[in-house]
Amino acid sequence: MLEQYVKKILTSRVYDVAAETPLQPARQLSERLHNQILLKREDLQPVYSFKIRGAYNKLAQLSDEEKARGVVTASAGNHAQGVALAAKQLGIKATIVMPRTTPELKVQGVRARGGKAVLHGDAFPEALAYSLKLVEEKGYVYIHPYDDPDVIAGQGTVAMEILWQQPGQLDAVFVPVGGGGLIAGIAAYVKYLRPEVRVIGVEPDDSNCLQAAMAAGERVVLPTVGLFADGVAVAQIGQHTFDICKHYVDEVITVSSDELCAAIKDIYDDTRSITEPAGALAVAGIKKYVEREGVSGQVLVGIDSGANINFDRLRHVAERAELGEKREAIIAVTIPEKPGSFKAFCEAIGKRQITEFNYRYHTDKEAHIFVGVQTHPENDPREALVASLREQGFPVIDLTDNELAKLHIRHAVGGHAAAVPDEQVFRFEFPERPGALFNFLAKLGGRWNITMFHYRNHGSADGRVLAALQVPEEERGLVPAALEEIGYPYWDETDNPAYKLFLG
Repeated sequence: MLEQYVKKILTSRVYDVAAETPLQPARQLSERLHNQILLKREDLQPVYSFKIRGAYNKLAQLSDEEKARGVVTASAGNHAQGVALAAKQLGIKATIVMPRTTPELKVQGVRARGGKAVLHGDAFPEALAYSLKLVEEKGYVYIHPYDDPDVIAGQGTVAMEILWQQPGQLDAVFVPVGGGGLIAGIAAYVKYLRPEVRVIGVEPDDSNCLQAAMAAGERVVLPTVGLFADGVAVAQIGQHTFDICKHYVDEVITVSSDELCAAIKDIYDDTRSITEPAGALAVAGIKKYVEREGVSGQVLVGIDSGANINFDRLRHVAERAELGEKREAIIAVTIPEKPGSFKAFCEAIGKRQITEFNYRYHTDKEAHIFVGVQTHPENDPREALVASLREQGFPVIDLTDNELAKLHIRHAVGGHAAAVPDEQVFRFEFPERPGALFNFLAKLGGRWNITMFHYRNHGSADGRVLAALQVPEEERGLVPAALEEIGYPYWDETDNPAYKLFLG
């Protein structure tokens, strides 16, 4: 089997349109992990993904009669753009059926490359069914995104390039896995020429169809599939791909969404490029593998498989990257509802940077605050933070792994307070430096009770803060002088209609 695939890989006609992508050292990541990490930059392909290789090789193998009939596929992502560009290059009519929910970025990507984008159904299965219906009605040739020997061979050219780009030491290749086309092609080529090199698949922990199949010894269908890494959101590994993977893939590692966000940041730090979540799977897998095995001095290659990410998803990625790096803890803490409590809590935190602080007055006895605190996986883990606070008498709940808290509660803390007389509301700009929050609380002193506080560190020069103080009518004239003494720019928002409607 391997020899047949190697011959197909060596004769694949991908370079009419695909690029030979660089194998780029990730210097910062290598230094941190004490291994040489090399990134195979498939995000630099003309369609920003490796998918052009398999798509073009499949279309190039069609007979003249098949080319004349035209091709069709169903895809909401990178395969769609690969087929569109390959078909344009070969002068073939291409129809791409995409769910109506497909982001406009990807629909325009298909049309810009000469493909006919047909929007049908609300999810991929409906788009797939319609594409197969077009095969029957129109006589189109169906181009499978991964489960086809020619597609697998096209993707296998990635491995061919890796072996000639890195002829010396090579310990393992880490490959993102969806339907298995990429890892099947890589495993076939690597295990035939250099069987000592480990081939390791990486999947999201909520979309692990290859790992499940290898554990069961047969293809299985996942009951649900996570969509964060939409490029690999596949419920069942392909038949052709599994025939290779079950014999020649050494293991499959799974990673969380937060770990993917951290890996996207790692790749950005080393390359100044932004990958899609699926494109960062290999780096997330490398990090997990190195931590688990404790290896050093090895040469590890990660396939940076694609960069088709919607711009509006970057906010979520940035927010979760620190959690994925174990450099932030999210905790809920109960403190007394009285002046000076916030300051006492900040003293208990010590020199750790507070990254987020959410609070709204609830009762006159105790306050529940939602806090993000900077940690370090080695020097100051979150377990040490939680233990320290509990030793100092603060009831603490660790919410770092609580998906509801991270997705929703952090943004919903607050709302209307039942009765907060004499409340004044201010918006501040804090300098983003350690101690800025403590300085604010220290200079404010225990004079007025804080009834609302929202702060999130976003790494810019200034932090945005919303705070409310309970100030008796006769003391209101003292507030401006107190705030001027703190020295941070501020605006009085007490009469802001948004505050009155949602928080007042």
